Amino acid sequence: MSSADRKTTFFGFHRNIFFLGMVSLFTDLSSEMIYPLLPVFLTSVLGAGTTFVGLVEGAAEATASFLKLLSGWVSDRWKKRKALVVFGYTLSTLTRPLVGAAATGWQVLLIRFLDRVGKGLRTSPRDALIADSTLEKDHGKAFGFQRSLDHAGAVLGPLVAFLLLAYVTQEYRTLFLLAYIPGTIALIFLIFGVQEKKASPAATSSSPLRLTRGPFDRRFKTFLLAIILFSLGNSSDAFLLLKAKDAGISVPHLPILWMALHISKSLTTTPGGALSDRYGRKNMILLGWVLYGIVYGGFSLAQTPEMVWVLFAVYGLYYGLTEGGERALVANLVLPHSRGTAYGIYHFSIGLSTLPASLLMGFLWETFGAETAFRSGAILALAAAGLLWAAVQEERRGSR
Repeated sequence: MSSADRKTTFFGFHRNIFFLGMVSLFTDLSSEMIYPLLPVFLTSVLGAGTTFVGLVEGAAEATASFLKLLSGWVSDRWKKRKALVVFGYTLSTLTRPLVGAAATGWQVLLIRFLDRVGKGLRTSPRDALIADSTLEKDHGKAFGFQRSLDHAGAVLGPLVAFLLLAYVTQEYRTLFLLAYIPGTIALIFLIFGVQEKKASPAATSSSPLRLTRGPFDRRFKTFLLAIILFSLGNSSDAFLLLKAKDAGISVPHLPILWMALHISKSLTTTPGGALSDRYGRKNMILLGWVLYGIVYGGFSLAQTPEMVWVLFAVYGLYYGLTEGGERALVANLVLPHSRGTAYGIYHFSIGLSTLPASLLMGFLWETFGAETAFRSGAILALAAAGLLWAAVQEERRGSR
């Protein structure tokens, strides 16, 4: 990043970091007008079971994960990160609110599939664009800022949903269709605010997509193994909303509970990313994963609305400690010209585990009860933390 680039700042951040943050803000506002109500819409309106909820969420994320892998590699090969980001956000913006027109659970599955295709196309190139736009020593803060605004949008989305349901309309479908408005605003910020400098021919990657050979060393691969193990216990947050409803929280208050979770995320993610810059990515990730295990253990015992509120707030702190640090660690463990592919592999590894994680959660819930389901997630998280602590040495490579 040149000195001229560093001077083009907004509130102390490179223009790309700022505008990508604004894109995340309005995109998540749109998404979170829908997502907190989707499990209840599926089960109460369309008559689907919890296993089908797990199928919808798991299949959607697994689909996105493969495309994150492919789009990351394409962005490295052609150095056209912004084009993929724009296409991905556009596809999601156009398809997501169509849930409001769905008549069956399978139609919701198709819509979620298309929405996640858009996410799959945009996520890895966007993360690589963030890393390309900042110095290595500031990666944690930059990713934390982007994630913080993402979560701020997730605060506003449920709030808008709550106000509309309480005072304007009780129709889920009308609410879902209104999500087009913030999604369109996000596209305007993306198209006109984010700039991508041209890469030199020498910087353009022409290597085939592979993990077993090439620029990825043992530390990065071991980190991926730990991520996969953790993700097997990290099922869709839709199950947390179902648990909240079972514990006595009313349906109109579910968006407010979701909003409280994202307030916690938004307030902690930028500081958490900055702490990873100062005290080490690995240390913050370890702390977050252990906290996740404790919180899931708490959900296995939660029987009252008060306990659920507390657990949701603490759950947000787990995100704050890990999101910026994980993405920054990926950038630190690989060479700059391979970042798109590395982020693709990172997101693919998470998504590879998402479908079995959500299906397992739904199966354990229906067969043995919520207590067993949440305890299994806690055990896997603590096991992943042990692997990360024992096997991954944090050492920076690459220069930026």
